Amino acid sequence: MSITIDNIRSAADALAGQVLRTPSIDSRVLSDLCGTEIVLKLENMQITGSFKPRGAYMKLTSLSDDERTAGVVAASAGNHAQGVAYHAHRLGIPATVYMPEATPFTKIARTESLGAHVELCGKTLAEARQFAMEIVERKDMIFVHPYDDELVVTGQGTVGLELLSDVPDLDAMVVPIGGGGVIAGSAIAAKALVPDIDIIGVEASAFPSMSQALKGEKLESGGGATIADGIAVKEPGTVTRPIIEELISDILIVDETALENAVQVFIERQRLVVEGAGAAGLAAVLDNPERFKGMKTGIIVTGGNIDSRILSSILMRGLVREGRLVRLRVHITDAPGVLSTVAGLIGACGGNIIEVYHQRLFRDVPVKEADVDVVVETLDVEHVREITEKLTQAGFGVRLLGDTSLNTEH
Repeated sequence: MSITIDNIRSAADALAGQVLRTPSIDSRVLSDLCGTEIVLKLENMQITGSFKPRGAYMKLTSLSDDERTAGVVAASAGNHAQGVAYHAHRLGIPATVYMPEATPFTKIARTESLGAHVELCGKTLAEARQFAMEIVERKDMIFVHPYDDELVVTGQGTVGLELLSDVPDLDAMVVPIGGGGVIAGSAIAAKALVPDIDIIGVEASAFPSMSQALKGEKLESGGGATIADGIAVKEPGTVTRPIIEELISDILIVDETALENAVQVFIERQRLVVEGAGAAGLAAVLDNPERFKGMKTGIIVTGGNIDSRILSSILMRGLVREGRLVRLRVHITDAPGVLSTVAGLIGACGGNIIEVYHQRLFRDVPVKEADVDVVVETLDVEHVREITEKLTQAGFGVRLLGDTSLNTEH
């Protein structure tokens, strides 16, 4: 099978009523921020919270009666697991998903709640997949690959088909790349409908496997942790690679700071909860404003399944980066009323004190002095500077702790 626009159109017909036809929305707020007209394809609103059920359904419905009876196997710690579990349960197909032993309990519980049996094997996803393949060979079962399967790619391509059907005058389409399933399928659809469109992929800097493969470089991905675990793929697909090589214009690489910032922008500006991989497209546009200036750009938001603790950390770290949450170390004399004076000065400037750490015993300071660490909510970096200057004028030594661009020490 060589995937064509007709295959993807047929997949769209098959998927009607089986998955959501997610909306494509114009984003005025992100357009103003990025300097390009932004259209968002919201796969974070899809069944199970990502685009994965599209490809899973196409693969599962292709099985013979005997293959369905034998059951299917998948290896995943996230969105693919849920996509397979959801449709396998609906179709009455036994499904076993192999996950690494350290997979968060919430992901295990979510996959099991959708009807799949979960096996925890190995320390990494690669090791879990090895266990899965051994079971497939021993029991003659079907392995549902997350991206390296033409039927899966065809299903994922309906994302791009829908986007270009909704907004046919796009100049560019920006798509995250892991194994390459959604960008390969979407590129086929997009190029058939709008031949001149720019298809731009995005990879996390910790896992640039597709760009390395296309350059003929040694694959050295996977050297670090990333919040974009949905595109943390060490080896790109053999089915997807030639499609991507032929049809896409460029692959942009984004680092962790850019990914965190994009997640924060989505929730604060657009009021959308988006996972790290799903935010990669926006991260690339924000990082490369000249590349997209004056264009009408479609961003595929591939998923919204972000762990609540990670989301909380990202939002708090974002406040710190922007100078909206700071930690000040104030050197004071250890006497009654001094701490009250410090709090009063901060409050008079409009700062909101969140926490106070007052240490007398474990600081390298004289016995009649103390260091007080004060966590303060502020408006911005200039507001922080105003507070520190006010404290300094009152005779207190002040040092900013943290990684904002403000470097204040008196």
